[in-house]
Amino acid sequence: MTIQQLLKTAPVTTLLLVSFIGLFIMQILTGVDANNPSTEALLKWGANALPFTMGDDPWRLVSSAFLHIGLMHLLFNGFAMYFFGQIAEPMFGSAKFLALFLLAAIGGNLLNSYVTWQSILDGTGQPGLSAGASGGIMGIGAALLIAALFKISVNGMVLNLKSLIFIMGINLVYGFAVPGIDNAGHIGGAITGLVIALAFAIGYRQRLAAAIQNAAIQQQRTFNPYQTNYSYSTHDNSSYNSQYSGQYREQHDNQGRYDANSIDQSPHLDTNSTEQDTAFANNETNTADIYAESVTANNSPLSNEAVHNSIDPKALKKPSIIWQLLPWLAMLLISIGFVWWWQDIHQQLLQVLKAIE
Repeated sequence: MTIQQLLKTAPVTTLLLVSFIGLFIMQILTGVDANNPSTEALLKWGANALPFTMGDDPWRLVSSAFLHIGLMHLLFNGFAMYFFGQIAEPMFGSAKFLALFLLAAIGGNLLNSYVTWQSILDGTGQPGLSAGASGGIMGIGAALLIAALFKISVNGMVLNLKSLIFIMGINLVYGFAVPGIDNAGHIGGAITGLVIALAFAIGYRQRLAAAIQNAAIQQQRTFNPYQTNYSYSTHDNSSYNSQYSGQYREQHDNQGRYDANSIDQSPHLDTNSTEQDTAFANNETNTADIYAESVTANNSPLSNEAVHNSIDPKALKKPSIIWQLLPWLAMLLISIGFVWWWQDIHQQLLQVLKAIE
């Protein structure tokens, strides 16, 4: 997919990739080592570090998602964003996709900070720093897992659940196996993405059910105009039936007499053919009687201003607004929960610092 196609299909994904690369180029131009940036340089450019992020710089929860530690880190995350973004953004929509990435990144950084803080309290760890879009990307990957599980399609294509599980598994195993990888950030981002995607999938299912029901109603309305509506009174119905039946009987009786005269005048017809034609004429007369009786029988229920074959189509069902807003409500609740979580760690940090002083 070319840059022009990616920009048209997934504009937010394109802008995120441009921001990752642009920020990295700016670092290089200011003298930061492309492969092994220093701790001071990473802190300057917005890395996530517990004393700063949980102190006076909560903005690092977001800024660290755009910062990468070395060229290989950037290439790995850039490829993952390109792969996931071109599928996830058209599926969830650009606005929801961006919110999903940012919240997953924040969730990953918060879990990293929480784990680090608990290890410090237990005396088993020390402050560190983290950076990268891995948390947000893992959140997008987890959301795609839910989409594949619920069989949500993108341009008519359903995602391969096994392939997504394989890719996500590789990332998690790589995080546990290689030292220095922020696996807590990966897990936090994935959990955040799962929760948001569940809200999206539930709302999607409800809207799909309403759309299917509306399609059935529209089909019913399409066929109903071809069904004729009749309305008769009792008097008109009986008069119509008697007149129509009498005319039909007279027409076929005359036809029968004509056939009989034809048989008498023809010297070439034998007895068997005469009997067959007589039976055929009688059959027509019987058919006429049956048809006339069926017309009378079918029209008799139409008396008393009854309507024939009229089906009142149900009103189109509008999906509840709650299903459309459900993903946004879930993200709002998650945001509120993140603010509370940050405040809790922040207050604990202040209390410890105060006790040390």
